[in-house]
Amino acid sequence: MKIRNTIIFSLLALNMLLPGISLADRIKDLASIQGVRNNQLIGYGLVVGLDGSGDMTTQTPFTVQSVINMLGQLGVNLPPGTNLQLRNVAAVMVTATMPAFAKPGQHIDITVSSMGNAKSLRGGTLLLTPLKGADNQVYAMAQGNILVGGIGAAAGGSSVQVNHLSVGRVTSGGIVEREIPTTVGQGDFINLELNTTDFTTVNRIVDAINGLYPTAASAVDGRVVQVKAPVDNSQRIMFISQIESLDIKPARASAKVIVNSRTGSVVMNQAVTLESSAVAHGNLSIIINTEPVISQPGPFAQRGETVVTQRSQVEIRTDEGNLMLLPNGADLGEVVKALTAIGATTQDLLSILQALKAAGSLRADLEII
Repeated sequence: MKIRNTIIFSLLALNMLLPGISLADRIKDLASIQGVRNNQLIGYGLVVGLDGSGDMTTQTPFTVQSVINMLGQLGVNLPPGTNLQLRNVAAVMVTATMPAFAKPGQHIDITVSSMGNAKSLRGGTLLLTPLKGADNQVYAMAQGNILVGGIGAAAGGSSVQVNHLSVGRVTSGGIVEREIPTTVGQGDFINLELNTTDFTTVNRIVDAINGLYPTAASAVDGRVVQVKAPVDNSQRIMFISQIESLDIKPARASAKVIVNSRTGSVVMNQAVTLESSAVAHGNLSIIINTEPVISQPGPFAQRGETVVTQRSQVEIRTDEGNLMLLPNGADLGEVVKALTAIGATTQDLLSILQALKAAGSLRADLEII
């Protein structure tokens, strides 16, 4: 019994301490080194080996032109005016992300997307495709078998499709051919760029770095921290590794409500609060019911014909409105609980939040995406 009481007391003590524990993030997760970045690559290619699910060449002439040009480069010359009816070939756009410090010979993943009217890229093979950067220079070559994460089936006029069949990936399908020069800092300094502008977080990063290397860091603005680093390359890499591993507590985010008008999603962070306000909510529904009415001539009528007309009934229903008082300083949990209590659906929240913001009661930035 004594041991059980000790365990219960320990659990209660731990629960009391948990709210006071503050989680810290690494500088590596909050900022990046200026100049160390990925680069986007793009290319145009052909996918072959499709099981009759490729482009309809009569509607995508660029596919036929690409095939003729490719065959010409391989020494196959077609007679002029040849009409190719191809169903196993698809024109695609190939995209990839080339990471920083990528060296020639390294492999990268590529994404293959149909640009014609191919039904599916499943089972296809991407032919050798050059991938270019924004400067129109070739930095990688791509080729390989495409993996499509979906399935489609059709029979007797009915079809079923799971996931998207017009986009696939080739794991390690790209090979880097040219290196993109990447510089880590300029001269004696490197710059840390925060992922999100925040003056408080910048100040805490400066304090954390100066605690390890006094007077090494200084804030440039609300997003950039300038740090004095060793000139020697190996020492600079070790210095950056130590800086990235420092833990800091980021500043609390500003109150924000994100509303997705297309999906009806509403997301609020913990800092959202309300001034004292009252919300009345009621539903107005309009029901329109249309049914056919058949009019036939009399049994002995010599002239006349059967006529089908439509008869519509319109019904308007108004639900009883509820009035809910939202207290001052309500936190996120109270806000959600109060809006749910008055019967607000996700779509209703869009209008309610906009009205609260317009009335000055919502202490948050309302962003509609």
